[in-house]
Amino acid sequence: VQLQASGGGLVQPGGSLRLSCAASGSIFSITTMGWYRQAPGKQRELVARISDGNTYYADSVKGRFAISRGNAKNTVYLQMNSLKPEDTAVYYCIMVGGATPRTYWGQGTLVTVSS
Repeated sequence: VQLQASGGGLVQPGGSLRLSCAASGSIFSITTMGWYRQAPGKQRELVARISDGNTYYADSVKGRFAISRGNAKNTVYLQMNSLKPEDTAVYYCIMVGGATPRTYWGQGTLVTVSS
């Protein structure tokens, strides 16, 4: 099973983007879906997570980003509004699940916020 992330691109400060992530196959009993990001020269950080209907957001994105699960079982979205230059990073989606639970990672999609 592979996760395919899409929706990244170049956007001006204050703009919006919607990231999507879909699994290529079925993942048994997904418990958690989320998004991480890694900016140049920085460590990868958790941006948002949804688990059993509960959501978590990093302080830096609260009120601006929203994570949601798609109607299709193995999809997750990240709506990003009021984007700032400091949001520039490669964004990775994750899904946790499987008969023997493990974390699946997407390949990353680049978001660049610049005027």
